[in-house]
Formats: sequence, C-alpha cells, structure tokens
Amino acid sequence: MSLRVAVQMDPLETIKIAGDSSFALMLAAQERGHEVFKYDAKSLSWESGGGGEGRITAHASPVSVKRVEGDHFEAGELRRIDLAEDIDVILMRQDPPFHLGYISAAFLLDRLKGRTLVINDPREVVNAPEKMFVLDFARFMPPTLIARNLEDVRAFQQKHGDIVVKPLHGNGGKAIFRIGADGMNLSALFEVFDKTWPEPHMVQKFLPEVSEGDKRIVLIDGEFAGAINRKPAKGEFRSNLAQGGYAEAATLTDREREICEAMGPELKRRGLVFVGIDVIGGEWLTEINVTSPTGIVAIDKFNGSDSAAAIWDAIERRHDAMVSDTPA
Repeated sequence: MSLRVAVQMDPLETIKIAGDSSFALMLAAQERGHEVFKYDAKSLSWESGGGGEGRITAHASPVSVKRVEGDHFEAGELRRIDLAEDIDVILMRQDPPFHLGYISAAFLLDRLKGRTLVINDPREVVNAPEKMFVLDFARFMPPTLIARNLEDVRAFQQKHGDIVVKPLHGNGGKAIFRIGADGMNLSALFEVFDKTWPEPHMVQKFLPEVSEGDKRIVLIDGEFAGAINRKPAKGEFRSNLAQGGYAEAATLTDREREICEAMGPELKRRGLVFVGIDVIGGEWLTEINVTSPTGIVAIDKFNGSDSAAAIWDAIERRHDAMVSDTPA
C-alpha cells in the first residue's frame, strides 16, 4: 500500500547525501511508491475553532529525491497540509539540540497518536534524551556523574583521574572536553558550561579504549541491525564522523550483544523504531540516540545490508497495526 510520508527535517539543500540517514530513508520510501513531503518543524501549528479537536498543520513541499550530489532533490510548491488528514507517516528527523523548540514540536506531533504514525514515537523521544535514557542501563555504563556542583565534579575527578565533560543535551560530538588527572582548567571549563547551559552536565571517566574506536550499533524495532566502528582522526579523541572520525566494519562482542538484548524489548515497547547506541571498548555504553540517529549508510556500505528497507518494513508493520486498531 502506498503511504503519504512527511519528513520533519533540516533544510534538504544542506545535507551530504553520501552518508545522510534521512536521505536514505526518503529514497527507500520513494522506491516503495510512497509519496514524500518535507517540512521544517518551525512551520508546525495547532489550531481549534473553539470546540472539538485541534488541527495540526505544517507548510510542506512534495519532493522527489535522487542519488546525484548537488542535484539530489526536486521540490514542488509549498503548501499547508493537515498532518492527520493528508499524511500517514511522519519521520521526525530534524537534528538536535534537544531544546524546548524540539520538545514542543514533539508534543504537537504526539497529539496525532492513533491517526498518523510518527517515528520515532514523539512522546518517547521526549522521555528518552540520549544521555538521560542511558541511565536506565547504568550497569553497562562507565563511571558517570551528572552534576552542576563543582565540588561534586572535583571529587569525581580525583577518584577517577582523567575525565570527559560534555553537555547533557549535546549532539554530534560537540563541546566534549577531556580533563587530565591533574584537574587543570576544570573550574574554568565549568564556568563556561554553567554560563552556556542551565542543566547539569555529564562527566565520565575517560576510557583510553576510545582510541580504538567508538562503536555505533543500530537497532530496528528493538532488534540488532548492524554496526560500524568509528575511529578518531589524528590528534582527536572524539570519534564522531561529524568531528572528522572515520568508519570501519565491526561485529559485536558478547557484552554488546548482552546490551542489545537488554534494551531491545524496551525500545520496541516505547515505539523507538530507529535507534543508534554508542559503545566504547566493546563493553561501555555511553549513549542511546533516539532523536535523529545516523549510521545506516556506512553500515550498509560495509555489510551489504539495506537498513533503510528494514526500517520501512518495521514502519509499515506498525502502520498496518495502527490502522487495524482504529475504529471504523
């Protein structure tokens, strides 16, 4: 069955199609005969006439995509569409940061429940920010502190030596700092963090194993789908591809399989269909990425797999189940 698909995303003009997961999902949807639209989260609106349910709309363009760098899409006329009446599936794919604008858009989309399928489930995305949701699986994490009080951080640093400090709701490897065992510049760094972000910050024991890579593992509807090992560029300890890291083929360790099996049922229950988790040294879970996960293009390149098709299989199953449960 052909579906009408809307992708809530950042400007399509700026993406790098060679490795962009959103583009891969749009291309796969188009190949299945689905009609694809794109819109910016800033164009979302909710309106009521003073009685009954509100109407949720967005200013969207129909698009066709093709794997041609620099000429990768054509967009039709921008028009206002009703996300309940005109659309069957929404992919929430705008990049973080996970701020109030992001959260507000998710709460609006959550009001479509039972009428339009949103992937990942917007309410659960709000409930599962990457560096907070991971606390549910603390038994797999390295020594970690979430705090704003400098005395607490100093005590943690003195206990564990080298540490890493990062924003609690950061993304893409941005603003991640390593502090050496001497604690030099820790107070100055926290002055900057405290002025920049109102929330507490994440502090973790530095893992030397990161030099051998930070594995991105993708789960689709709670099932392991593939992995890549991301290695840092020369002179860096951050292995994010957005920070100059590079990818290589990877398989799972026994510990990583245990992690996937532990969280898989919970991801599926929450409607978190496309999830990327990060594991260092084959054993230390650091993040669970649910907002706009990436990595499937590199995984498919090394494994010969088709992760975008597998994601659409899962989406179509969920859509069929939703429709069958909806009263006529």
